[in-house]
Amino acid sequence: MLQKSCTEERQLTVLHLVQPVEGGVARVVTDLVAAQVRAGLRPVVACPPGGSLASGAAVAGARVCAWPAERAPGPGLGREIVTASRLISAYAPDVIHAHSAKAGLAGRLAVRGRVPTVFQPHAWSFDAVEGRTARLAVRWERFGARWSDRILCVSESERRAGETAGLAAHWSVIHNGIDLGHFRPAGREAALAARAALPLPETVPAGAPLVVCVGRLSRQKGQDVLLRAWRRMRVPGARLVLVGDGPCHDELRRAAPPGVLFAGASRDVRPWIHAADVLVLPSRWEGMALAPLEAMACGTPVLISDVNGARESLPPGHESHCLVPPEDPAALATALTALLTDPQLRKELGSTAQRHTRSVFDVRKTAGAVLSLYQELVGLSHPTTRKRTEQ
Repeated sequence: MLQKSCTEERQLTVLHLVQPVEGGVARVVTDLVAAQVRAGLRPVVACPPGGSLASGAAVAGARVCAWPAERAPGPGLGREIVTASRLISAYAPDVIHAHSAKAGLAGRLAVRGRVPTVFQPHAWSFDAVEGRTARLAVRWERFGARWSDRILCVSESERRAGETAGLAAHWSVIHNGIDLGHFRPAGREAALAARAALPLPETVPAGAPLVVCVGRLSRQKGQDVLLRAWRRMRVPGARLVLVGDGPCHDELRRAAPPGVLFAGASRDVRPWIHAADVLVLPSRWEGMALAPLEAMACGTPVLISDVNGARESLPPGHESHCLVPPEDPAALATALTALLTDPQLRKELGSTAQRHTRSVFDVRKTAGAVLSLYQELVGLSHPTTRKRTEQ
């Protein structure tokens, strides 16, 4: 847990350089800066305007400044690097914490090792692409590692993937954490009330099995795989809800079988989690997904694909029921059917998952470990203890 006394001697300034500004990355950064403000740090969040991150970080007490940056590399990269460099000069941070591939690219090129730098990939860029683009991404990550005082992974499997790709780095692994005060179990009556309040069609029976998928509508999150699996389902009355928005919205709508509800983005997904019989996330790649952690903390069983971070998210013994190969609609349909037709199994899985998640994935532990990492790097960067090489 973060303690204010850790920073009483000198207020530590941390510049979080972030792109994207929605979804799991935004939630991770918002929770992190909120904890850092409480601990007496001075967090500055540089990110594109709009989206949930800028407003959430400001409410949390961080200084927020505009860093116009596209999600993917493009012709504006040079301007983005120059802007990042100006922000670094203006705020004179003790530590730079770059989140995700784009910020990691622009931030490390802007700093080039002159300020202690943490790069947190939040899933590797080379997992998101194929062919020549993937090879170029690997080459950049190998090169960029020299300007990372630490590469911070959210799972051991994410770290191993970086090592396998040939990155020579100083590694830290700190699991994602969630706000356990926000994501809490709901009693049966509260869960029924949450479900009754949701915008479900009137044709959905009150007791119909409900599967919820929370995530950006994108290739990464694999909703297309889920829709192919849903066509194979033979569970009477079962309904599927996709909570989120994103670039694949129209394509997914065209591919969806009848009865699938597109709920759109939601600032508070708890009612959907409380109403769900199962939360499913069939991702193609991750570092460690937040939505399953949030669901398990509420006592809702999950079904997730076996990508980075998945096994480390689950309680021991849940793999046989809650884990399926990525991009396998048949396996996904079989596992979903097994869960939806066995209420006792769902109850047992949800109860075990709740206890495990609430004991392991507290965001306060995550924030405390990140602060310890910053303090280590700031100490190492002192001229009497560390000689830096500018390249």
